[in-house]
Amino acid sequence: MASISNVIFYILTFLSVYVQVFFLITFLENRKKIIIRKGPIKLIKYPKVTVIVPCWNEEKTIYKTVRSLLNLNYPKDKLKIFLIDDGSTDKTWDVIQRFSKYSNIKIFRKENGGKYTALNLGLESVETDFLGCLDADSEADPESLTRIMSYFEKDKNIMAVSPSIIAINSKNMVQNAQKVEYDMSVYTKKMLGFLGAIHVTPGPLTIFRKKVFDDLGPYRHAHNTEDMEIAFRMQKNHYKIEQCNDAYIYTNTPTTIKKLYKQRLRWIYGSINNMIDYRKIILKKKYGNFSLFTVPYNVLSIIAVGFLFGKMFYSFGKFLFFKILEFRDIGFNFNSSIKNFDPFFINTQSLFFIGITLYLLVVLSIIIGRKISEGKWNFSFNIFYFFIIFSIVGPFWLLKAVFNTILSRKPAWR
Repeated sequence: MASISNVIFYILTFLSVYVQVFFLITFLENRKKIIIRKGPIKLIKYPKVTVIVPCWNEEKTIYKTVRSLLNLNYPKDKLKIFLIDDGSTDKTWDVIQRFSKYSNIKIFRKENGGKYTALNLGLESVETDFLGCLDADSEADPESLTRIMSYFEKDKNIMAVSPSIIAINSKNMVQNAQKVEYDMSVYTKKMLGFLGAIHVTPGPLTIFRKKVFDDLGPYRHAHNTEDMEIAFRMQKNHYKIEQCNDAYIYTNTPTTIKKLYKQRLRWIYGSINNMIDYRKIILKKKYGNFSLFTVPYNVLSIIAVGFLFGKMFYSFGKFLFFKILEFRDIGFNFNSSIKNFDPFFINTQSLFFIGITLYLLVVLSIIIGRKISEGKWNFSFNIFYFFIIFSIVGPFWLLKAVFNTILSRKPAWR
């Protein structure tokens, strides 16, 4: 049994390193295509765009979200903003009513039905050729929309463009860890863009051609991850998705482990169940790298984390068991252990160095992500927070998501 476990361990470790090396090679091959524009740019033509802002109990953040849209460097007569209160129980409705005097803002109020229902209510009133969503806990950089629209201008086959999402207001260890994760996400999303294999069009200001919804239908509940499902649906129908690395959207992140756990449980649960819903396209060549790489990579990640966590838990239990036996027989002798330490016994197996290589590749991906989004090569000590929190807590929300999927238990939104 131990030998089988070791074989699986070696295979998963090799595949994890392979994915990171594959991303790195993709970056090296395409690095000259990655541009970071400074200051305003001009488009040949400014198409009309509608941005839908669904909100539920966002009284603390919605004002800044809307102000960031009004401050976009985009012609005001070309920008429509829909504010949709999805049955909030706080003062969200009072806040968004303050914007009713703006001619390009339309406000809606409905009973609570979930984010996808709020988005679909907005879709019913959209009359522009382009539309997007901005989550009510996020703020758009003034140049973000123009830079996103420049992608549509240069390629008429592009059907959606997502931005770089940057974590802001990071005040503690939990938020600093997420800031690093978002940096890495910029890198992986850009590489998946080069591969034509993006699997999620996130709520913070992904812009679509209206044709996407005209052809494929409205948003779906999609296990509370409608932004992932629409990307899956687009990939299935060969609709091109790009990522604009220098379009910045600033988002607030969970402030505590408990809030982070709930958020990631919902995300992972949605990811697992969307992959189950679209299982028929996995490893089908006609669906391209999305089917051959992205979805299998996500499945591998879930299996690898679950297996490695189980193996670590088993090894720790075994170690603890023998230490208890040792203590019962000979007592605790800390000094003896220190005196008998010999560097000869340090693990020098190849797997040890492969593991170190994997961690270094992850660190490199984080640094490259920051370079892609901000144009800076620098190392942050927040990386240590990232490894600590996501290595310890991450397996729990993943295993809980798997458990919920097996028992058909839907996680709460918050």
